Amino acid sequence: MSENVPAAELLTANDSETVSLFELSGIEVAAWSHRAPQKETSNEDAAAIVSVSGEAAVLAVADGCGGLRGGDQAAAMAVRTLAEQLQPGSLNGRIRPAILDAFEIANGKIVDLGIGAATTIAAVEFRTGIMRPYHVGDSMILVVGRNGKVKYVSTPHSPVGFAAASGLFDEAEAMHHEERHLVNNVLGDASMRIELGPTIELARYDTVLIASDGLFDNLFLEEIAEGIRKGTLKGGLETLIEMARARMEAPAADTPSKADDLTAIAFRQLESRSQ
Repeated sequence: MSENVPAAELLTANDSETVSLFELSGIEVAAWSHRAPQKETSNEDAAAIVSVSGEAAVLAVADGCGGLRGGDQAAAMAVRTLAEQLQPGSLNGRIRPAILDAFEIANGKIVDLGIGAATTIAAVEFRTGIMRPYHVGDSMILVVGRNGKVKYVSTPHSPVGFAAASGLFDEAEAMHHEERHLVNNVLGDASMRIELGPTIELARYDTVLIASDGLFDNLFLEEIAEGIRKGTLKGGLETLIEMARARMEAPAADTPSKADDLTAIAFRQLESRSQ
């Protein structure tokens, strides 16, 4: 796949039954999206995978806020706006301003719907050996090395997320906290703010994972890092999905369990691009 893909069509027009695998812009990409088990309403997640050039791409996951009207509409609007801003006619050769503009434009569009809709979004810019994260809300970004070392993980924009990052809660307490679902920064809010993370140099076999909270609310960080680094990219993502959905369907006292839509994109550099 070598052309720009408005991936709201790719991942959320229908629930994925298998992990999609393809190559573009110097990376191998695995992607999957599905509504929560037994959920009868629509999948409120959306995803964008956009090849900007032969050596650059932008990948994003949006999670429409459940319990509010138009969550699926807001998520789809966010990723479509991102894809539009990354088209050659809008890009002007600069990826970072295009991503920031897309977040701002999408936020205005969602606010203008006037129905209280909202969505999170997490995006990664990749350019020949480096990546940079951007996010609003609690969809998360993880970078893990071949040995399982976590090189970067985003902080959820939520009261529990900030408390855990500051050391007030340990991970287990945060995972089971009754207010974990609350988010205090979203597209669809006039006070929305964008968190722009550091530029990260990717080593050989580093894996980048972007996912909605359907993954990160059901698996501990160590489990995710360990699962995604092993074996093939497709196999690693399949392992995480199987584990997360098993927890959604069979809650246990000692493990987290939150039935939710789950969308995930993982990528690694192709070996020809590795350092």
